[in-house]
Amino acid sequence: MNDLKKTILPLCLILTTIACHGQSSKRWTLDECISYAWNNNLQVKQQEIVHEQDINNLKQSKLSYIPNFSASMGQNFNWGRSVNIQELQIIENKLSMATSASISASTPLIDGLSKYYTVKSNTIQAEISELNIEKLKNDISLNITRAYLQLLLSKQVYDNAMLSYENIVAQKEQTARLVEAGNRPYSALLEIEAQVASEKVQVVNAVGNVETNTLALSQMLDLPYDETFDIVSPNIDSLMSGHNALTVSDLYSTAKTLPQIKSAEYALDNSQVQLSMAKGARYPSISLSAGYGTFYSDAAEGAFKEQFIDNRNPSIGISLNIPIFNGYQAGTKVKNARLNVKNYEIELSTRHQELLKEIRSAITEANNCYERTIAAEQNMRAMDESFRMAMRKFESGAITSTDYITSKTNYLKAQSEYYQAKFQYIFQIKILDYYKGIPIKL
Repeated sequence: MNDLKKTILPLCLILTTIACHGQSSKRWTLDECISYAWNNNLQVKQQEIVHEQDINNLKQSKLSYIPNFSASMGQNFNWGRSVNIQELQIIENKLSMATSASISASTPLIDGLSKYYTVKSNTIQAEISELNIEKLKNDISLNITRAYLQLLLSKQVYDNAMLSYENIVAQKEQTARLVEAGNRPYSALLEIEAQVASEKVQVVNAVGNVETNTLALSQMLDLPYDETFDIVSPNIDSLMSGHNALTVSDLYSTAKTLPQIKSAEYALDNSQVQLSMAKGARYPSISLSAGYGTFYSDAAEGAFKEQFIDNRNPSIGISLNIPIFNGYQAGTKVKNARLNVKNYEIELSTRHQELLKEIRSAITEANNCYERTIAAEQNMRAMDESFRMAMRKFESGAITSTDYITSKTNYLKAQSEYYQAKFQYIFQIKILDYYKGIPIKL
């Protein structure tokens, strides 16, 4: 009995560590993990800044439709030889002072639709940066779901390892009584004790896996260190209620709305807008301008106010700019813009091909995981029944402890294979939900 206490005492310390997780003040659901990551992930924050900059650029391009206004004032002091502008007289060696003021405005009337295309391009760019945020969040959701399920699996393995350990300890106590009564050889007790040690190692390994996967998930969330971090263990058996076979074409049609496809489509649209802008640079441009100015000089007769009124100089003008030759820069820009359109057409086709491959792989893997799960479950149930029979025979002395341990080992292996297949299948279901556009939930 003292040996048994020595065996269980270290294990109690391990269980205390696990219990700390169970007593956490907050246990995180998958939704909470994903939401927290979306709000705190640094890459998402950076992309949100990029999107905000794109929004600012869009607003600025819309404001470009407003004419440019400017105003100026000047104060000049002249000595030596200067000109009296009002009377067009030469002033010799006399200090003179002149004050001038003006306002002006200008706006292009025809500019090859440059402003229109700039607004359109910036609008598309803002859409692309928003889709990039959505793509980042989708990737984060999948990664966190994988880590969350991996932690759930490790917890399930721990529970099973602990249950198995408790059973083998009970078998050891029973075997010790039978050996003491002379109904079993001492070697049977030694074999059971070896199995107890082996089961204890499994429990320790299971605890380590729980700790490792807990740390991995918390680090993925960029949480500060918290030894009480824990997650909710939802009932996922309902997800195993049935498997709906999906065709590639059905899933592909819904997945076309994913941000990686939409952003490629917008990028192609933007390249076509850039081509139109490059072509517009070849056409003449017409600008309208207007101004109003006046001045005062102490070298002329008249008070400050009187001169400012008399010297008024309003103006209005229109200018035409015809591009004739500029080193063929406009032509080169048009050629490069056309090549850019072709490049984005290829990029869009590439993303469609990648998506189609991903969907085919996801459906194939989901089907395979489902079949593996069904087969693993059937094998686990068969091994469970075989182990129960072996346990009864062992308790009655019909089989040796070696046969008993072998039967139990086979059952534990089948159980482990089932849980791994089940959790992998659930993750594949979540991937299919992602391609369907369904939010990831458990």
